[in-house]
Amino acid sequence: MTLDISSAPTPSDTTDHAPPSAPTGPPPPGARRAQLLRDVPASLAVFLIAVPFSLGIALATGAPLTAGLVSAAVGGLVVGLLGGTPLQVSGPSAALTVVTAGLLAQYGWQIACAVTVAAGLLQLLLGSLRVARAALAVSPAIVHGMLAGVGLTIALAQLHVVLGGSPQSSAAANLVALPAQLAGPHLPALAVGLVSIAVLFGWPRLDRLPGRAGELGGRLAKIPAALASVAAATALAVFAGLRLARVELPEWDHHVLASMPPASLLAQQWPALVAAVLTVTAVASVESLLSAVAVDRMSHSSSDLDRELRGQGAANLLSGLLGGLPVAGGAVRSTANIQAGAATRMSTVLHGCWVLLAAVALTGGLRHIPLAALAALVLVVGVQMVSFAHIRRVHRHREFPVYLATVLGVVLLGVPLGVTIGGAVAALLALYRLTRAHVDVVAEADGSYAVRTHGPLTFAAVPKLSRALARIPVGSSVTVCHDGSFLDHAAYEALHVWRAGHQATGGRVAILTKRQEGEVLDPDGTLRSGSSTGPHRCRAWTPWVGHHCIEQGSDDPHGRLLDGVRGFQQHTAPLVRKELARLARDGQTPSQLFLTCADSRMVTSMITNSGPGDLFTVRNVGNLVPAPHEPGAADDSVAAAVQYAVEVLEVGSITVCGHSGCGAMKALLDGVHEQPGPPTALTRWLRNGRGSLARLRRVPAEFEGRPVVDTVEQLCITNVVQQLDQLLANPAVERRVASGELRLVGMYFDFATAQAYVLDQDSGRFVPVSAGPAGLPEGQDGPDGQAEQELAA
Repeated sequence: MTLDISSAPTPSDTTDHAPPSAPTGPPPPGARRAQLLRDVPASLAVFLIAVPFSLGIALATGAPLTAGLVSAAVGGLVVGLLGGTPLQVSGPSAALTVVTAGLLAQYGWQIACAVTVAAGLLQLLLGSLRVARAALAVSPAIVHGMLAGVGLTIALAQLHVVLGGSPQSSAAANLVALPAQLAGPHLPALAVGLVSIAVLFGWPRLDRLPGRAGELGGRLAKIPAALASVAAATALAVFAGLRLARVELPEWDHHVLASMPPASLLAQQWPALVAAVLTVTAVASVESLLSAVAVDRMSHSSSDLDRELRGQGAANLLSGLLGGLPVAGGAVRSTANIQAGAATRMSTVLHGCWVLLAAVALTGGLRHIPLAALAALVLVVGVQMVSFAHIRRVHRHREFPVYLATVLGVVLLGVPLGVTIGGAVAALLALYRLTRAHVDVVAEADGSYAVRTHGPLTFAAVPKLSRALARIPVGSSVTVCHDGSFLDHAAYEALHVWRAGHQATGGRVAILTKRQEGEVLDPDGTLRSGSSTGPHRCRAWTPWVGHHCIEQGSDDPHGRLLDGVRGFQQHTAPLVRKELARLARDGQTPSQLFLTCADSRMVTSMITNSGPGDLFTVRNVGNLVPAPHEPGAADDSVAAAVQYAVEVLEVGSITVCGHSGCGAMKALLDGVHEQPGPPTALTRWLRNGRGSLARLRRVPAEFEGRPVVDTVEQLCITNVVQQLDQLLANPAVERRVASGELRLVGMYFDFATAQAYVLDQDSGRFVPVSAGPAGLPEGQDGPDGQAEQELAA
């Protein structure tokens, strides 16, 4: 299985919110070697981006070019070792370019470095106070908007370099200058850039070539595409003798370290210096934490943000002392790191080593690389940060205004102001939704009126509420039903005054609120609870999430069942009646057979997000598929269901789904099926699991990225693999699988974490399903670099 940007990093040792099943011990030697084989190429790919980035930011601030390499090396080594986001790559902060340039112009380079040192100390303090988790409250629309804005800004700047020109000081200036640059490009630079982009996109597809070329291409495709693209473009420039701007690595003879500001300057300028320290601290911290949250979303991991902030503080402290630029987590470098397949923090550390090595010993070789080749590489990474999948997602959640405001703010005003604007739009949107209410007046057949309110009734909704109530004829009977959302004093007072006036004209008013406990407002305005007549007290689709919705003292299970059916008839049946009528008329046409356990906690329609007619479901103890060759243990009911699904319904996939804590697996491990004496029905049935026990001893199944909790869990997932094999013993299944018309899928559901896993056929391991737009398995590439291949089940 090819893991792209959904590669899961190793959780930090001190993370506060790592998954319960995250591995805590060191990986086995084989896994460590496999991780290193992914980390080394990824570190080289990030190194190729970090060098021109660092030099470009140093040049833009007016600082010594060596300062960019110092901050890149320190960011990789220090934050890579100490940070709490393993796959985040830190380096000189693009968001602080203007701030650093101002400090340098006003106070000189050494004092600018001293400000960086002070900002690092303040970050260490803030990380120790554990305030970094506030970044988790940032809307995903702001995070994705920040990534897209940074990507567009970088792409616009690098496009000028690819065309043979020089980037301007801002994204707006780059846009203004772009038409003139397009009208007169530098053809050699453009040719080198296009070759670099072509190799970058074509290199991973070499294995698709026909015949022997495909075999050779498959071996070559293991080389990082970024490395291949830069090598090809450099070879073209060297052998063709093209005159191009190339990488200019600086000399170290005149490198300047930090120094304390003079006492006279501190006495005169201390307010401005304190403000500068606070600005650098705030911008670097926000940029790093937002990038860390974005990395978590891309890699499906969980960071220790306080540890990350402390790591950034240590890096800024050391970078300032060594004469480097301010350091922050970088969205572009981190995205490239994940896309290149990095597995652990070693990729970040190695990238810092390569930067240090290049700055000291490899200056001669790197000076042959054309800037246009590196710019093309960075341009592609920047464009890929604008994800259409993210745009569709935020649009579906009605957060597109936040996303757009953040993108435009970052592009036009920079990261700090852009994120601030996005946050302001998010707050205004939330406030609008909190004060938005619908009031519907419906005339009933008996001459009465029903007033239904939806959403919070606050002072902002009082005019709308008053207009609706004024349309009701005097003397009529009215039922006002509030949906249970917030009701503030102003809205309550308006409702109370209207009711008193309406009752004074001879009308009747009943005010109800559909709250979880079935509360009713008495005529005097007090709440009276317990209006529900049965044990179920919650509305449709909300009750099951808590047993608190059911009276625990009731000793009539059948009564609870009938009350639940009544609730279905009242609330849910009107919603599904049309679809069920269509299914009754047209017959069932499910696309999948879902074979799972009879455990009461396994709600198949919930974990597959399916509805009536979607799944042909078979449930039994232990989700077993009896093999025909098992003497005295076969069961024709399962085989009949499989045959009917495959031959009559012609389903496209069969999913065998196990679950955690399976009682049947525990019984198998306890040897219930081997007990002496006359076999019971359960004993005979469990004998169908003997093949799973044998497989457990030979080749136990494993998870991708985490160890099994115990032997029971290992047997649960091994049993899924075994039952898939036993399914193939059915001739109808074997025939359709061989023809490619049927797919077999292994699935496992962990109740404790509500996490589903699917069996990857290539690696033979169970891979966690991500929380992406379609509930997708991690490690499958998609258009936005995230898991985008649909789950077959």
